[in-house]
Amino acid sequence: MISHAFIFARGGSKGLPRKNLKLLAGKPLIQYSIEIARQLDEIDRIFVSTEDEEIAEVSTSLGAELILRPKELSTDESPEWLAWQHAIEWVESRYDKFDEFISLPTTSPLRSKSDVQKAIKQRRKTTADSCVSISTSSKNPYFNMVKYDQEGYLELVSNHQELPIFCRQQAPEVFDITTVAYVTTPSFIVKNNSLFDGCITSISVPKERAVDIDDIYDFMFAETLVKGSQAC
Repeated sequence: MISHAFIFARGGSKGLPRKNLKLLAGKPLIQYSIEIARQLDEIDRIFVSTEDEEIAEVSTSLGAELILRPKELSTDESPEWLAWQHAIEWVESRYDKFDEFISLPTTSPLRSKSDVQKAIKQRRKTTADSCVSISTSSKNPYFNMVKYDQEGYLELVSNHQELPIFCRQQAPEVFDITTVAYVTTPSFIVKNNSLFDGCITSISVPKERAVDIDDIYDFMFAETLVKGSQAC
C-alpha cells in the first residue's frame, strides 16, 4: 500500500498571524507535523501544500516535498477540501497513483506517533471511507451550549429533543473532531465534497494530545504542555 502524508499550511491566518511558522518551544509549528510524518514507516512521501514562500522554504529544509497551492485555494474562504483535491491531482500527475491520504494539520503539534498509526490501522481494518480523530467534548449542545433565537433571546442549540434534559449525565455523549489525523483515500476525496459524504470511523485522542491551535490562547496552552513534557 502506498501512503502519503499531506500538510496544508497557508501563509495567512486571522486567528493567529503567521501561525504555521510561529515558534512553539523553539520550533516552527509546521515542524511538528513534518517530524511525526518522518517517524512513520507507513508513510512513503511527505507533501506540504502552501502558497507561501517562507513556509515552502522551511518545509523543504525539513525534508518535505512542496506542492505549490494556487492563490485562489489559499484564502480564508477557500474550503480545504478543494486544496486536498488539488494536492491529489498534483501528486498523481507527477508520480504514480497512491492508495492512502493522511492529513496531518499543523494545528495539532502534540499528537503522538501512535495516534497517527492508530488512525491508519483503524481505517484499514474497517469498511469506512475515512478515519478521524476525536476527543470528548467539554461542552454539550443538548445541555450547556446556547444560541440566539430570532427574537434575540438565548436558547439551547438543540432545544427540540423529545424529553427534557436537566443534567449532563442525561445528555447524549458528544465529541470534538480534533486535527490530530485524517485518514482516507484519494479516490474518495476526488469523488466527494466532504468527509461526511461517506462512512467515518474514529480513534479517541486524550485531551492533552488533542490541543487544536486556533488563537494565541491555544498556542500558549500548547507551549505550556510541550515545555512540561520536555521537563519530565
